[in-house]
Amino acid sequence: MTTHSRMKNSRLPLVGTIALAGVLTLAACGGGGSTATATADKGSGKGTIQVWGHQGQPGEVTSLQASVADFNALQKDVVVNLKLIPEADYTKTVQATSKDKLPDVVEYDGPLLSSFVYDKKMTPIEGLVSNATVSNQTDSVKAQDTYTSDGKLYGVAMFDSGLGIYGNKKLLDAAGVTYPTTWQKAWTADEFTAVLQKLAAKDADHKVLEIKENYVGEWPSHGFLPIVSSAGAEVIKDNTASGNLDSSAVVKAVTTFASWKQYTDPNSDDKAFTDGRVALSWVGHWAYPGYAKVIGNDLVVMPLPNFGNGTKSGQGSWAWGITANSKNGSAAGKFLDYLMSDRPVAAMTTANAAPPGTKTALAASDLYKSGGPLQLFADQLAATCGTAAPTPNCVTVPRPITPAYPVISTAFSKAFFSAYQGGNPQSLLSGAAKAIDLAYKDNNNYK
Repeated sequence: MTTHSRMKNSRLPLVGTIALAGVLTLAACGGGGSTATATADKGSGKGTIQVWGHQGQPGEVTSLQASVADFNALQKDVVVNLKLIPEADYTKTVQATSKDKLPDVVEYDGPLLSSFVYDKKMTPIEGLVSNATVSNQTDSVKAQDTYTSDGKLYGVAMFDSGLGIYGNKKLLDAAGVTYPTTWQKAWTADEFTAVLQKLAAKDADHKVLEIKENYVGEWPSHGFLPIVSSAGAEVIKDNTASGNLDSSAVVKAVTTFASWKQYTDPNSDDKAFTDGRVALSWVGHWAYPGYAKVIGNDLVVMPLPNFGNGTKSGQGSWAWGITANSKNGSAAGKFLDYLMSDRPVAAMTTANAAPPGTKTALAASDLYKSGGPLQLFADQLAATCGTAAPTPNCVTVPRPITPAYPVISTAFSKAFFSAYQGGNPQSLLSGAAKAIDLAYKDNNNYK
């Protein structure tokens, strides 16, 4: 379904987001319904295993292929046969494949885990991967890869994601704008409005912000669902979206965000920030290499605005799991143990600039360690809200961990950007909430 590389490289109109997300509603109506957990056979721990991965950006592909080759060369018990599937087709392929036809190991986009577990395609990984691997996963990736209905961990991740606002210090200074450098000092939404007005007064076309309107895929949910949490609400509470997603606090926050459209560059060429047309860019970690190359020492990283319940940010990205139909879960676990070790994780996160998903690699990262240029993203992930209701004292929030997530992504994306384009936020969010509630009703609350 989604990766940040896809977001980065996409040049399709935003309508593609909603069309793609609509396909994913199929995942929320799968063959689940039994409370029994599907489990893989441990097997002998030896032999050939089949692995599916998504064909992302070139650096990620090269890194993954090298890690598979190294694993196969370093030991003789397990042979990994890696199949890469084009990113545009990857999630649809996993969804359309029956559970008895899946490989031993699949890569998946974090928020889709619950729908795969509900459809009995995934097995808990504890007991298959080592305790050392599990304990070395950061709290934020463990939160995204835990199925809350049974509390079991179903995946491990090489990397996480960072989300915030990049700024051009030269343009900020010229407008007399001081900016926050820690999440604890995030601008309030009103302060952010004032900043936009101040920057616009120094800008010929008054367009001083870009929010990646040119992106497709998962971007609307990844980039803007944190606003719901920052407003003090949850998308789903007690299996219900109505009264939550469309609460007065969320409607106010979305209305405020929509008011910023007058200051926003549509960014159809994806160069608004690097060409200096805008001073601010609302985007994630994947933009850092290109931005740093062009903006240099004038590049600063800031938290998202606080809509009342503290600044909030996203977390979770691609991860790896073992399928419920695998006959050699122990061998699959050995491969994931290697993939989560320092060398492969460092190589992958060097290639894609993502926050490492392991504690040891994160501590050694030049980008994310204390004093590094992306330390803010690491600090935000360290203050994860986990699976609890967000409070002002936590920052990163997993996208809703529920088999209904594909429906949520579709409904929220459409409502949010329709409001941004001038639609009525209350009616749009209420419509989205009703669509989500209907999915729960049709699936017996995904029990």
